[in-house]
Amino acid sequence: MNIQVGARYLGNGHCTFTVWSPDVEAMAVQIVSTAQTIPMARSQGDYWQVTAQDILPDTLYFYQLNNQESRPDPASQSQPQGVHGPSQVIDQAFEWTDHDWAGVALEDLIIYEIHVGTFTPEGTFDAIIPRIQTLKELGVTAIELMPISQFPGDRSTDDPSAYRNWGYDGTYLYAVQNSYGGVTGLKRLVDACHQQGMAVMLDVVYNHFGPEGNYISQFGSYFTDSYRTPWGSAVNYDNVHSHHVRNFFIQNTLYWLREYHLDALRLDAVHAIYDLGAKHILAELAEHVEALSNEQNRKLYLIAESDANDPRVIRPIEVGGHGMDAQWSDDFHHALHALLTGDQIGYYQDFGKCSQLAKAYQDSFVYDWQYSPHRQRFHGNVCRDRPSSQFVVCIQNHDQIGNRMLGERLSHLTSFEGLKLAAGALILSPFVPLLFMGEEYGEEAPFTYFVSHSDTGLIHAVREGRKREFAAFHAQGEPPDPESAETFEMCKLNWETRTEGQHHILWMWYQQLIQIRNTMPALKRQDHLETDKAARTHLKAGSDNEKKVVWWHRWSDNNHALCLMNFNPNDVVYSPDTFDFSWEKVLDSADKKWMGDGSRLPEKLEPRQELTLRSQSFALYKV
Repeated sequence: MNIQVGARYLGNGHCTFTVWSPDVEAMAVQIVSTAQTIPMARSQGDYWQVTAQDILPDTLYFYQLNNQESRPDPASQSQPQGVHGPSQVIDQAFEWTDHDWAGVALEDLIIYEIHVGTFTPEGTFDAIIPRIQTLKELGVTAIELMPISQFPGDRSTDDPSAYRNWGYDGTYLYAVQNSYGGVTGLKRLVDACHQQGMAVMLDVVYNHFGPEGNYISQFGSYFTDSYRTPWGSAVNYDNVHSHHVRNFFIQNTLYWLREYHLDALRLDAVHAIYDLGAKHILAELAEHVEALSNEQNRKLYLIAESDANDPRVIRPIEVGGHGMDAQWSDDFHHALHALLTGDQIGYYQDFGKCSQLAKAYQDSFVYDWQYSPHRQRFHGNVCRDRPSSQFVVCIQNHDQIGNRMLGERLSHLTSFEGLKLAAGALILSPFVPLLFMGEEYGEEAPFTYFVSHSDTGLIHAVREGRKREFAAFHAQGEPPDPESAETFEMCKLNWETRTEGQHHILWMWYQQLIQIRNTMPALKRQDHLETDKAARTHLKAGSDNEKKVVWWHRWSDNNHALCLMNFNPNDVVYSPDTFDFSWEKVLDSADKKWMGDGSRLPEKLEPRQELTLRSQSFALYKV
């Protein structure tokens, strides 16, 4: 099945409207400006369709169900009056200038996660464009936009800040958020990024719909009660009529990649996508994206966020996997965060040992069918058959920051030395690194949860829900009001501080690390299953839990790299296994150049030499 849904403008005032709705007896397009009602015809598969004349771009319309209630198009491409208002016909024509764009290889990705509304004072796509050059100078190769599908906001004002949302409450998966700049603004941003060699990724949500403006169930059986998610009934991927629901999401995936020239999609929380059919919806998505990649002669990527530690997500379809190009490894973040902060709340109780971070380097997953005290069950599976480049890791992101009661970034939870150590651990890892906006200069503004609903009952439910969520973890105090404009405003970046004091030193540290990652042969090598019997054949990691030291050794032919990380709040004396090489120091975060207390490591390192590692320091040697 390959049926495009929504309003497709054909030119010359002609527009085709298509919607799936199996249980209605009549369907019509209602034109807002003229109050004209255009009957639609039922076609095969219970799709209703009509090609209408005298329909120009920007025309506002509803679908009228059974000659009664009027609702926005479930596949609306634009909702200029918000989630309850009419849909808008869009002419997707655009003068692209990225005709020679070939994309960025998966292993070359340095991802930079952006929330459009708080990344700049304006909170728009166009406002991001002037900052792309700075990100490129840093070494970033891809920006990842948090969800931009239309979400609710205050329609009584033209102020973009009236639409306050992380984006995971979107109800119109095809509609580009109007307050961010809409369809044309997004295309201008993607085109500008490609002109500067920057890939663009988009976070999409296929596990639930937001609560406000959610009329889609009135059209068909998009949900099933066979499974429950944290947001209620699950999306119907494997029950009656599920092939039409699957088509809705498949077409959405292709729509973003095709119409907006995006390079990759990040699929939110795929562990909350339930499908017991013989062909998982993720596998079907992968097949369609692969076909589009071949058609466009450039590789397009699907990257899954999953906390299931399940390698099936990224294994090839032909061996029973879902065929995703990459997936997240939260274990890396959790292991590193627990070491840096001593946090033992929630899932962090499963972490805190240096041996766990060493295992994350070696195996990607710390819990690969190990008992998890937090989950009170065995968790995960072994994934050593997959290359390291199929795993995305971070030291902070929107979830890990925003799900804290006060939205504290790592800059509030560890020292400046700890920030440098974390950056080194991330950037020089064998995985694909993701930075959260502002991380590279130690942004101090929080990133807490914020929304803007119009339903007073929903507003109350969100506020109370946040209080209950943190009640078990905080003895006193309340989370910032998620409905408050002040909560949103305090989350905006202080971008100008990136050139000041320690912030600038940290920025240059990140830049130096990325340059080393891109130029040192031992770090550039990627394990490939075609040439290696198993992935990860050129990395060895180890630790000393008592001294709180983690090390790893990576190599490619005659080029070797040795990393030493001290998570101890004190200096420690340590004798690493240096593999009988004579090593040359590349960098040390304790150097005064990086505003450290001064390195005590030698420029040349001999086998089994006793070393003094500065507290919370990161050092790299090479052969």
